[in-house]
Amino acid sequence: MDNEDTLLMIPGPVKVAPRVLRAMSRPMISHRSAEFGAIYDDCRALLGEFFETRNEVVIMTGSGTVGMDAAVGSVIGPSDKIVTISNGKFGERFTEIGERYGQAVSVPFEWGTPFDLEKVKAALEDGARAVAMVHNETSVGLTNPAKEVGKLARKHDAIFIVDGISSIGGNEFLTDEWNIDIAITGSQKALAVPPGLAVVAVSSRAEERFRDKSASYYADLKGHMKSARKSPTQTPYTPAVPLFFALQEALHMAHEEGFAARRARTTRQAEAVRAAAAALGIELFPRVNEHSHYSNTVTAMKMPEGVSDDHLRGGMKKQGIVVSGGQEKLKGKIFRIGTMGVCSSGDILRTIQTLELVLDKEGKLLDRGAGVKAAGQALGI
Repeated sequence: MDNEDTLLMIPGPVKVAPRVLRAMSRPMISHRSAEFGAIYDDCRALLGEFFETRNEVVIMTGSGTVGMDAAVGSVIGPSDKIVTISNGKFGERFTEIGERYGQAVSVPFEWGTPFDLEKVKAALEDGARAVAMVHNETSVGLTNPAKEVGKLARKHDAIFIVDGISSIGGNEFLTDEWNIDIAITGSQKALAVPPGLAVVAVSSRAEERFRDKSASYYADLKGHMKSARKSPTQTPYTPAVPLFFALQEALHMAHEEGFAARRARTTRQAEAVRAAAAALGIELFPRVNEHSHYSNTVTAMKMPEGVSDDHLRGGMKKQGIVVSGGQEKLKGKIFRIGTMGVCSSGDILRTIQTLELVLDKEGKLLDRGAGVKAAGQALGI
């Protein structure tokens, strides 16, 4: 099947709207020009609404991980402790980054299980300059309690760093209300832009505690904020200019839809996938409690018994639908369907219908059409 007909239903990169792709084809401009500065300013204004924050926003060329790297490196040095909470692959990444810059105090939980907030509290009571967590753990389809951790961080006077890469714009994410000092997202998630940009929102409280010099030359938030305050607004190093064109167009699309409306649509679509899974007898992977809940941007499901990853995902791919598998220790054990950005109800129904076809071929479909029917009902169709 032609790649142009393939439907990407993974948790990033996501499908990109044609008008965003067209924006990228605009003629190149100077990244030191007033024209570029105006684009940057427009993006930052809209991103403030997207993040629900009054904090300053900067845009960095690089994946979401460069934002994580910049956040940690800008506040943590060799003698500083950073508490890192993890229940999946990307929480563990914060620990790895923390170990590069300072002393990481890891608070690990089994992948896909909720945080034990008492353990987080205990780690912070030993003293830490910062605490870092992933709000939406993409690897397991679980949304973690940023609000509750934010309260603990403020109580213990720690800078609160949150990876909102697969969360902001899809899940509820209240940057200011939750006391988040540094929030990060990536262009290839709910923003529905090609990969290559990280967006970081920084509180004045965090800026006041920046190190004099980050150990990273490129991922230095102080340098990016300094350049963003110049006239015209700019970046410290050459940015991916076409991606700024794309980001501006994508933000205007989201603003036209309404940021709250987009989050509500994403929620309905995730509920539709979960409803389909229940109707098809497929078990969701993560465990939830009163503080953690199923993600609205990616649904992680256990592989049906007797069905291999190659047959399920491979079979769907042959029909033009690409979904994600498990990572590392979960490889072959789960599969994941992304619902964020410009994903449509039609995309959801096509994906579930294709999943049914594959399950039928594997002899695992008990009720033909049950998944599509349940998804349609959840979508209000």
